[in-house]
Amino acid sequence: MPDLPDRPLRRTRLAAADLAAEWRAHAGEFIAWARAPGHDSYWRFHRDLFFELLPPPGRRTLDLGCGEGRVARDLIAAGHSVAGVDAAPAMVEAARNADPGFDVHLADAAALPFDDGAFDLVVAFMSLQDVDDMEGAVRESARVLEPGGRLCLAIVHPINSAGRFDGGAGDSPFVIDASYLERSYHADEIARDGLGITFVSEHRPLESYTEALTDAGLLIERLREPPMPEEAVASARNRRWARLPLFLHVRAVKRNVGDGP
Repeated sequence: MPDLPDRPLRRTRLAAADLAAEWRAHAGEFIAWARAPGHDSYWRFHRDLFFELLPPPGRRTLDLGCGEGRVARDLIAAGHSVAGVDAAPAMVEAARNADPGFDVHLADAAALPFDDGAFDLVVAFMSLQDVDDMEGAVRESARVLEPGGRLCLAIVHPINSAGRFDGGAGDSPFVIDASYLERSYHADEIARDGLGITFVSEHRPLESYTEALTDAGLLIERLREPPMPEEAVASARNRRWARLPLFLHVRAVKRNVGDGP
C-alpha cells in the first residue's frame, strides 16, 4: 500500500456510531499509528504529563482500553504489575505479541472479568471517549478498585471534541457550531508521515464524566488541562492549541465505606 500524502485533521459529524465496531474496523490503522516512533501525540507531548498524575506502583494496575499495549508496556517498565482489557481482538493480539507476559483480556470495559477490589489503580488513557457505555465503564472501574484505590483517566478535552479551528493559522478562531451540551458522534481523519487513521468517538460534555465518577462513588482529587509543551508548538497549526486544551486528565479516588458525601 503506497504512503498516504499528509492531510490535516478532518472532522465529520455523525448521526450515530457503534464505537466498538469502529475500533475493531480501524484497529490495524491504530496499531501502525501508535507504534511509529515519536509519531502520535502520546509520544510527542502527552504521555509524560499524564504519568505525573499516577500514584507510585502498588499491588495491581488495570489498563482499561489498553489498545496495542503501549501504555501498559510503559507502566510495566515503571514498576507496575499490569493487566489490560480491550474490546478489539486485533488490539489484544498485538498487545500480547509485543509482550507475551502481558496479562491482557478481550473484554468490554463495562463488563470487566475481574473480582471486586482486584486493583488499586485503574488507568484509562484516551479510551473513555471511545467506549459505548462510558458510565458502565466507570462503574466497573470503581467496582474492581479497592477502597482508596484510584482511577486515572485521560480523554480528548470536551471543548476539543465540541468544536474546531476555522483555519490553520496560530490565531485562527475556534468555533463551536453545534451544541456543546448535547452528546454527539464524530469521525476524525488524519494522515501524516505516510500513515492514515480514522478515530470515531463520542463527544460528551465535561459534566457527563464528572457525574459518572460521582455516581460510581469516586471523588475527584486532581483535574488538569495540560498545556501544549513549548517544543510541540513550532508549527502554526500546533500553536493554535497553545490557547485551548487538547486533553483532560483526571485522578479520582474510591471512597471508603462510611465516608461522608
